[in-house]
Amino acid sequence: MLDHIEKLLLLQERDRQIAQLEAELADIDPHRRFALQTLEAAKNDLESLKSRVKKLETERNKLELEVKEKKQLIEKYSLQQFQTKKNPEYQALAHEIENCKRDISNIEDRELEVLEQIDATQKQVAAAAETLKQLSQRVEQQLETFAHRETSLKQRLAELARGRAELAASVDADLLPRYERLRKSKGQRAIVGIEHSVCGGCHVRLPAQVVVGCKASQEIMICPNCGRILYYTHDMNTAAAE
Repeated sequence: MLDHIEKLLLLQERDRQIAQLEAELADIDPHRRFALQTLEAAKNDLESLKSRVKKLETERNKLELEVKEKKQLIEKYSLQQFQTKKNPEYQALAHEIENCKRDISNIEDRELEVLEQIDATQKQVAAAAETLKQLSQRVEQQLETFAHRETSLKQRLAELARGRAELAASVDADLLPRYERLRKSKGQRAIVGIEHSVCGGCHVRLPAQVVVGCKASQEIMICPNCGRILYYTHDMNTAAAE
């Protein structure tokens, strides 16, 4: 194998490692945002339940006030009954008193429903608070793990970048630009081997003279179909597949 090819393969492997670490680094932030969003959603759920309890308690207080007002009306009507001497007026007041008592019964039924809802919602609040507590601890650990991982990846990337610069400097000055162009257009497989007389990149069968040239390792051989740089090692089978 040509010395130029060996250096390019080392460079390509270094670029592959860098790309992998960059992908891992880029993947951290979405996971971090998801963890924070999950935590925020749990906080919102808890606040929503607390707000519901407050609304129910406000309704209960309103119902209690309504009962108090109805009882005051009963007292008022009862006093007027005591003071009147006219039977029709007495009967009308008695009717109003019965209406107030019926209203009080209905209000107290609703008040009981509200109390039951308050009790159930307060239990939900307690459960949501415990869930939030556990989730907060878990998210805090996750964020710490993400931070450590991020720092480690950045350090490793810096080391690989320095090593890549050294490798790139050792590559033939005329060949390096071709490799860089191929890397941009073809991705991580700019330099590929041949197997069964087929290009390892585009998988198109290579002309016989190209295969012979790769095996001779005397000059840089290019795939006539995709333009990738080709290489050959003794463990590759160049016989065309049946």
